[in-house]
Order: sequence, then structure tokens, then C-alpha cells
Amino acid sequence: MNSSTFWRTVICGFIATFAMAMTAFLQGGIGLPVIDVGLILTKSFNHVHETAPYHIIFGNLAFNIIGVGLALIWVVYFQHRIPGNWLVQGVIYGVIISIIAGLVISPFVSAAAGESFGVFYSNTWVPRKLIMAGLLMHIVYGLFLTQSLKVAGVDGMNG
Repeated sequence: MNSSTFWRTVICGFIATFAMAMTAFLQGGIGLPVIDVGLILTKSFNHVHETAPYHIIFGNLAFNIIGVGLALIWVVYFQHRIPGNWLVQGVIYGVIISIIAGLVISPFVSAAAGESFGVFYSNTWVPRKLIMAGLLMHIVYGLFLTQSLKVAGVDGMNG
């Protein structure tokens, strides 16, 4: 990967992560839970301390770094392996991320924060709504990522 492709991918990752965060906050307007990933990460960072040394900025920074990392993973490993145009690819990548988040990431992060969301949020009060909220957030991320990469001219490891 050349430096131009790397930086364009990083910028697209920030754009997609921002779109996902805004979706997470606005989906309360359609009856889905509002999911503040930065706050959840901050709580998991602070859980092991008597005081709360980590500010919300650290949780949001981690959230954005993860979003950029997912963009880089897309460009390096998946962009040429998943068929379809940017729209189909974005939906597929969003669904993949949502499945991994519900199955693995969310249970571990919630346990680190002193709670247990369970696999696919099964230990929460509204697991189906949380699955839908997570799916919507991640599909928006995938769509914004693939469209941004298309506009930026990033074509996997070739561009």
C-alpha cells in the first residue's frame, strides 16, 4: 500500500466512523436505542480503576481508531474479494462487522466495563432492538466507507 492510498483510506475511515456515530445518536428518533460507543469504551477503560482517569475523549479516540482500522482492513483484505458495486459491498461489510460486533466484540467490551451484554445483546432489556441498531450503524459505516473510497479513487491494494 502506498502512502497516498493509506492516507485516503484513513480519511475515508474517519468519514465513515463519523457517519456511524451520527447514526448511532439519531436512531433514537426511529425507536431504536442510542448507542454511544465512545462512552461504552470509556467506561470499560475506567472500570478497573478506583477513580475515572480516562475522559470521554479517550473512548472517542479509540472508537475512531477502530473505525480507521476497519477501513484499512477493508482496503487490504476485502475490497477485491467481496463482489458487487460500492453499494452491495458496503452493505455486506456492514453486516459482517455487525455480526462480529454482536458475537465477539460487544460481549468482551461490556464485560470489561463490568456489565454483560451477552452474545448478540441477549442479556439486555431489548436485544432485538440492539441488534437492529447495531446493524443499521454498521451498514451506514460500510456504505459511507465504500462510497468515500470510490470518490477518493482507492481501489484496494491497487489504487
